[in-house]
Amino acid sequence: MTLAEELRGVPVFADLAPADLEWLAGQMTLVNLQPGDIYIREGDPADRMIVLLEGETRLRLESGNGEGTTRVFQGPSVTGMLPYSRMTRFPATIRAVVPSRLAAYPAARFPEMLERLPVLAHRMVGLLTDRVREFTKLQDQQEKMAALGKISAGLAHELNNPAAAALRAVDSLRDALQVFRDAAARLDQRPLSTAQRAAVATLERDLAARPSPAAPIDTLERSDCEEQIAECLLEHGVTRAWDLAPALVDAGCQPEWFENLYAQFPAEAFSDLLARIAASLTIVTLLSEIENSTGRISDLVRAIKEYTYMDQGPDQEIDVHQGLESTLLLLRHRTKKGITVRLDFDRSLPKICAHGSELNQVWTNLIDNAIDAMQGQGELRIRTARDFDRLLVEIADNGAGIPREAQDHIFEPFFTTKGVGKGTGLGLETAGRIIREHGGEITFQSVPGDTRFQIRLPLSHAHSPGADT
Repeated sequence: MTLAEELRGVPVFADLAPADLEWLAGQMTLVNLQPGDIYIREGDPADRMIVLLEGETRLRLESGNGEGTTRVFQGPSVTGMLPYSRMTRFPATIRAVVPSRLAAYPAARFPEMLERLPVLAHRMVGLLTDRVREFTKLQDQQEKMAALGKISAGLAHELNNPAAAALRAVDSLRDALQVFRDAAARLDQRPLSTAQRAAVATLERDLAARPSPAAPIDTLERSDCEEQIAECLLEHGVTRAWDLAPALVDAGCQPEWFENLYAQFPAEAFSDLLARIAASLTIVTLLSEIENSTGRISDLVRAIKEYTYMDQGPDQEIDVHQGLESTLLLLRHRTKKGITVRLDFDRSLPKICAHGSELNQVWTNLIDNAIDAMQGQGELRIRTARDFDRLLVEIADNGAGIPREAQDHIFEPFFTTKGVGKGTGLGLETAGRIIREHGGEITFQSVPGDTRFQIRLPLSHAHSPGADT
């Protein structure tokens, strides 16, 4: 079968006259590919239209971390550079999946092709429109994966810390409970009166109910307190005095408290009594640690659900503050070591009708860029306000600023000021498109020490607080 006959099987060329197909075939170069062969590399000049006659190729976006998204093309189909496209370089790598045959038409001859075959002009515009739509989907997928990568990079660490703390507390709780049981069993063998036995439970309850100190004592002061209490215990023959002292210091026990205790109970019961009391205090403290740790895990899980708007439709009435706070919580691993976060929220702002997960993708990109600009040290400021009939979200940083020569290009696809492997060049372009799709606008101003991105979203479909839904 001749190339002209093969072109007849491609839908866009199917109804061309035989002479036109012969002419078109004469301008093309045939290429045979084996599985795994790379025909186009990302970044190669966009200098040819590709007609996939048979087989299958895979287009892969590999910018950034190399974990790009893919799209599969099966023959017969047309891809590559198309007439009217402004593409200058191929944005993805094209690789054969199975044995494939394709024909390449040089972009330099597009004027000649359209002049000779004007019927192709409309068809090529249609192909280009379809491809822009498909490429936008791929770009969205890649940028969403990049945004999730920024979140997941520290999420495992953030979850591991409270999970590990809870496990350690459970192990310690098991030991403390055994100490409590042993001390209680020994105390039961002591000749205590009914009133004295009732007083033991009262002492434990009163100590556990004491409020925590407003501020933790410093290490030196704590060491002095533990030494003072341990010496007090040793004076009354209490064994394991140094082991019991920390829990008693945490409970705020003073020497006078011990003197009152010694006046109520026989000396031979002191060691078992204080061992039981210290163990009960330790149990309360460990339960509090477990509660805090599991609460932290619960907060992170809640933030993930709010960030992704799981179990909800794509379009909801949302509170932008909730999305900003969830994003900050999930990016906490990037801010907690050197970034001061300042929030200036107007909580009276109404909810707006929007795609919550897409707006959170915008917040992620802007906040992550601000942190990068500050190189981990600085002040991140986030402000919300009403701007006439729009809701304003401003994300600012005091980093080095955006170079003046780059400011005209930052919303262009694949443009990035970050180093190789650190940015896809899609974040701000995607953010701008998402905001525009919501009927809003995104602007910025930047000088060294003060960069501000401002997002304005319409309030026309806002939901006022307290209104019926």
